[in-house]
Amino acid sequence: MDLGLLYTIIVLLGAIIAFSLYNYFQQKKILKTLTEEEFRAGYRKAQLIDVREQKEFEGGHILGARNIPMSQLKMRMKEIRPDKPVYLYCQSGMRSGRAAQMLYRKGYRQLYHLQGGFKKWTGKVKTRS
Repeated sequence: MDLGLLYTIIVLLGAIIAFSLYNYFQQKKILKTLTEEEFRAGYRKAQLIDVREQKEFEGGHILGARNIPMSQLKMRMKEIRPDKPVYLYCQSGMRSGRAAQMLYRKGYRQLYHLQGGFKKWTGKVKTRS
């Protein structure tokens, strides 16, 4: 194998790892991860946002949640008040973390998300029939 190619691959892997670590720690700083019990205790006094796509939302969502898919968040951010806590969730916790980063950049500070996402939720669920 060419030594230059090997160095390039090592540098790229290093960059990917550094970026992933930066994102992880950035999310930890701006977003509080809540257990289901903590989430359940506070979401009724907050804005509950499901950032999954509409089809996923219709398949089942936490009672009282509003669907603002990650793909529409930039356009629909005005629907979320910056002065009230924002409780986010998605299927596993990845998209809600990215959504929190977007909101944080726009001045939102009270950001929380559900540990493990909707797939770990055992509370009441509403489905569209």
